[in-house]
Amino acid sequence: MPAVPWRPDNNGMKTILPVGAAVLLAASAGADAQVQVYGRLNAAIESVSTPRGELSRLSNYRSVLGFKGSEDLGDGVKALFQIEGTLALDTGAGAPAQRDTRLGLETRYGTLFAGHWVTAYNGATSSLDPFYPTTAGYMSIMGNGAASSTDNVTDISSFDRRQANSVHVWTPRWHGLSLRATHGVNEERPASGARPSLLSLAALYDEGPWYAVLAQERHHDYQGPGLTDTATKAALAYRFGDVDASLRLAAIVERLVYELPAGRLARNAWYVSATWQAGRHSWRTGIAQARDGSGVDGAAGFVRAGPDTGALHATLGYDYTLSPRTGVYAYYSRLRNDAYGAYDFAINSAGAAPGAHVSATAFGLRHAF
Repeated sequence: MPAVPWRPDNNGMKTILPVGAAVLLAASAGADAQVQVYGRLNAAIESVSTPRGELSRLSNYRSVLGFKGSEDLGDGVKALFQIEGTLALDTGAGAPAQRDTRLGLETRYGTLFAGHWVTAYNGATSSLDPFYPTTAGYMSIMGNGAASSTDNVTDISSFDRRQANSVHVWTPRWHGLSLRATHGVNEERPASGARPSLLSLAALYDEGPWYAVLAQERHHDYQGPGLTDTATKAALAYRFGDVDASLRLAAIVERLVYELPAGRLARNAWYVSATWQAGRHSWRTGIAQARDGSGVDGAAGFVRAGPDTGALHATLGYDYTLSPRTGVYAYYSRLRNDAYGAYDFAINSAGAAPGAHVSATAFGLRHAF
């Protein structure tokens, strides 16, 4: 079937649709409707070192295929939709709507949508990690693991979440300031009698070289009826230079508090990153540290209570841009647990045991379309 010419979107990406499909879309959505097909393919060959020995593997870094668009309804109102699915380059697995998927309305007063989407807390700082979302991502420590597709009764310890059955409100930017909120509705009914739900809030400042965040997320009844877990973080980033040569520095501090049936468990953590961009070349580094957990003798995800339960995760990498859509990269990442620390890579786990040191050397290729 013949195809219509390539049409660039606002991000410079391109979409091609068969003529028949384009006609059907125009007839069903109207002349003002715009539909974009997009995707990301990202994988790396990794050499992983664990206490059990060396492991070579091909790792997928959350490759995606998506469709998104909008329709102008008049009076400054737009209907929005997005369907984004997973693609596993290493195994061939995938699901058509397991990533950011939504339906909503955009007005001059803000955006309201519902679906399966990253929480306000998660999305506020993920861009400050130059290795997100790879094996080296800061989710090993920040947010306490990665819950890439979850609800109110699974992955109950993680604050790095893409939440099913969620409603989101985003305000417009005003002098660089915007607000975002996520509510994970209490649709699930566990046998304990709990009515779990999620509330996630973020205030963002994005103006010129500055980027700042203050965010909090609360999980109600996740650990049991009447128990609430809370995550709070603050972040600050500054970019020096211009588009041809720039240095971005970023820092995040975070506190997690879990209300377990036996009592309270808390942990503090921090993360710093630096990205130096010079033309096609980019040098990147990130360091995260989990402090010792405090409170009851218990566990929530990677977090444990007691002395020597922390960890340090450091990564150094290089990226070379072949084109605006294609790049190659390499990095070395090492996660060192304290004597009783139980942290691991958040995605593409190395199977680390308490007290273990694990590392990964990766050589990867990415392409966006």
